[in-house]
Amino acid sequence: MQTKWLHCFVAVLCAGAAGCQKEQEPAPAAPETVTQSAKPASIEAAKPAATTTAAAEATPASTTQLKEGDDAPNVTFTLQDGKTVSLDSLKGKQIAVYFYPKDDTPGCTVEAQGIRDQWEAFEKAGIQVFGVSMQDAASHTAFIEKHKLPFDLVVDPDQSVPKAFGVPVKDSQYAARHTFLIGADGKIKRVWREVNPKEHAKELLDAAGVSSAPATTPAPKAG
Repeated sequence: MQTKWLHCFVAVLCAGAAGCQKEQEPAPAAPETVTQSAKPASIEAAKPAATTTAAAEATPASTTQLKEGDDAPNVTFTLQDGKTVSLDSLKGKQIAVYFYPKDDTPGCTVEAQGIRDQWEAFEKAGIQVFGVSMQDAASHTAFIEKHKLPFDLVVDPDQSVPKAFGVPVKDSQYAARHTFLIGADGKIKRVWREVNPKEHAKELLDAAGVSSAPATTPAPKAG
């Protein structure tokens, strides 16, 4: 009787041990789950880096300066008298657009007077001239009247004209002394980024294929 009871007790112990082993078998699966979930995370982490690189490559470069052969920008000038004129409407004519720092300063006055003194040659060649600086209409009008300038000056408070031509403006007040000669076809014919104010009128006429008038020397005073 005792022997039979012992056999039953051993059988119960063996069955319990087997049950415990079956419940513990899924435990090793945990590392596999961690490994599988880690892979998508690394892929997702790589995506923002690729997006950032693409965005950096798509960043636009700075505006290129106009060069000979480029189309002239189709800007609209507001003149000292309030009238407006677009460059596009002037196709068929040669146009000189010259930028200068400030009205009635020594170099700017010499440059403007040089164009004034050669104005007959500019007219015969049909060259239209526009001066551009950052002063207002009253300043431009006074400059024109004081020096009897026969051409218009552009009023440009928002600096849209130098921006269109790629001309630097120092301290938001003084345009660099650059000049653009535009051909009858609407393309940039010649660019000056260094200007000698005294000689510039002759340079413009020569580039336009026009002979300049000889400089006149004032007659000596009597006595």
